[in-house]
Amino acid sequence: MNVNMEKPITPKQKIVFEFIKSFSKKNGFAPSLQEIADYLNKSLSTAQHFVAELHKKGYLQKSENVARSISTLGDTFKQIFKLGYIAAGNPIEPIENPEPIDVPTSFLEKPGNYYALEVKGNSMIEDNILDGDTVVIRHTQIAEDGDRIVAITEDGATLKVFRNKNGKTYLEPRNNNLSAIYPKQLEIRGKYCGLIRKGE
Repeated sequence: MNVNMEKPITPKQKIVFEFIKSFSKKNGFAPSLQEIADYLNKSLSTAQHFVAELHKKGYLQKSENVARSISTLGDTFKQIFKLGYIAAGNPIEPIENPEPIDVPTSFLEKPGNYYALEVKGNSMIEDNILDGDTVVIRHTQIAEDGDRIVAITEDGATLKVFRNKNGKTYLEPRNNNLSAIYPKQLEIRGKYCGLIRKGE
């Protein structure tokens, strides 16, 4: 990260910087300008001004190839491939020609093979994973209780929260209108590592 130490940030800019950093760590993606404005209880133009100043001073980084307007702090970017689409109860729908996309390297902290899938449906909306978003997945065949995973069941592929409680394994949607899935067959294909928001 190329921070201009000759231009230290102001206390108010530091508040914005720390919010973006903590939001990014918690959610796996940076907040939108509207989310920054809501946090500050200020106008969208005020949020834009803070982001512009932090970017000018080197505290924020932007990438034309990343859908969110600002990236996780200090990130560099690496190319992975979007392999297809994932929707609850359907097989992963492959893309004929896998599409290269740039993702923040903070999503790729652990060694392994990474890929991306575009989400179809609203089964994970309470985790801020929305229809049309692209999720970054690290290939693995094991998971712990509470991990968000790509799972293959007898009914197809799905993105859900893995649960293993009292000897029972099931998949939990993050949408109160949907019920948990108790699969007879379960194969884990990867863990969620981050998200690129559609259209921002």
